[in-house]
Amino acid sequence: MSDRAKVRDVIQHLESIAPPGYQESYDNSGLIVGDFGDLVNGVLVTLDCTEAVVDEAIASGCNLIVAHHPIVFKGLKRLNGHGYVERVVIKALRANVAIYAIHTNLDNVLAGVNRKICELLGLTNLKVLQPRRGTLSKLVTFVPSENSDVVLKALYAAGAGNIGNYSDCSFSSVGIGSFTPNEQANPALGSKGVNEKVEEVKLEVIFPSHLQDHIVRAMRNAHPYEEVAHYITSLSNENQEVGAGMVGDLPVPLEPMAFLKGLKNSLDVQIIRATRILDKPVSRVAVCGGAGSFLLKKAIQSGAQVFVSADFKYHEFFDADDRIIIADIGHYESEVHTKQLLRDVLMKKFPTFAIIFSKTVTNPISYI
Repeated sequence: MSDRAKVRDVIQHLESIAPPGYQESYDNSGLIVGDFGDLVNGVLVTLDCTEAVVDEAIASGCNLIVAHHPIVFKGLKRLNGHGYVERVVIKALRANVAIYAIHTNLDNVLAGVNRKICELLGLTNLKVLQPRRGTLSKLVTFVPSENSDVVLKALYAAGAGNIGNYSDCSFSSVGIGSFTPNEQANPALGSKGVNEKVEEVKLEVIFPSHLQDHIVRAMRNAHPYEEVAHYITSLSNENQEVGAGMVGDLPVPLEPMAFLKGLKNSLDVQIIRATRILDKPVSRVAVCGGAGSFLLKKAIQSGAQVFVSADFKYHEFFDADDRIIIADIGHYESEVHTKQLLRDVLMKKFPTFAIIFSKTVTNPISYI
C-alpha cells in the first residue's frame, strides 16, 4: 500500500483550513474534475483554471490543479468543447488531471484571502469586516462529576470551546441525574431495573457547526455512559473568525497618495480606480478580495479611510459620498496573491511532492 498522498488527502487538508460549509450559496468549490483516490504526482496552484493552465500542469507533471476560482459555476448539460469551460474540462479529463477549487470558503476564513492582502499591506489588529451568522452551534451534555474533566478535554481537543481569542471555554452546572436501566442495558453506573440518582455536571460548549460529527464522536468516546444524553442547538451568534472582508490598522498613518502608491507597489497593481482623494491621513484600511461593493457600508462603519477591493460599478463609486476612499485595484490583482497563500499552506503539509506556482497569467483584462 502506497504512503503517497492522494487527491483526497490534499482536499481534506485544504478543507480543514477553509471548510466547504463556509462557501456562499452560489459557489461551486470542491473537486470539479478527477478522482479522490488518485495518487498525487504534483500540484499546480493557480487563480483560474484555463486551457493554458491545464497544459502547464501536464508539462510540469502535475495531476492536480488547485484553483481559487471554480471553472464550473453552473451545471453543464453538454461536454462538446463548445465553450472554454467545456474545453478545459475535456482536456483535464483526457489527461487525468484533477481540478479542485477553493473559492468563497477561502475568502470567508480568518486565515484566507483577505488576511493575505492585509499582510502584504502591513496591516495589524485584523478583524473580519462582516462576521457571518449561522456557523456556530452549542452542545449540552450531562456527565458524572468525576468524569467531567475528561469529557471537556476531549471536546476541546476536537475543536469545541473556542470564542475569539479565548480557548477552552465552557459552562458547567451541577445537578442530579436519574435513570433506570432496562434488562438489555449495560450501565456504567447502577443496576438493571433499579432507579439510579447520580450527581452530574451539565456541560455546555460552543463549536463550529461543520465539526458537529467530529465533536459528537469525541464526546461519545470520552463519556462513560452507554447512552449519552445530549442536545445540539444552532446559534445565530456572529462568528468573529468567519465572514467577508477584513479591516486593519497601519502601523503609522500615511497621507492618502502615499498609501495609494504603496498599495500599487505592495500588490503589484498597474491602475487604481479611486474616488476623490480625501484630505485626511489613512490609519485604518478595509479590504475585500474580488467583488466587494456589497461591503462598502461595513467599511465605512469600521472607521476605515480606504476600502481596497474590486469590480465597483460606475454608480457604486458615488456611494462613498466623501466618507471613504474606494480603491478598486481590479479583480485579478486583488486575488492573485492567493496563489502564494495556497502554495505555502500545501508545502507545509506535503513536502514529498512538488507544489508548483503557476506561471500562466490568467487575467482576462489588458491595460493599454
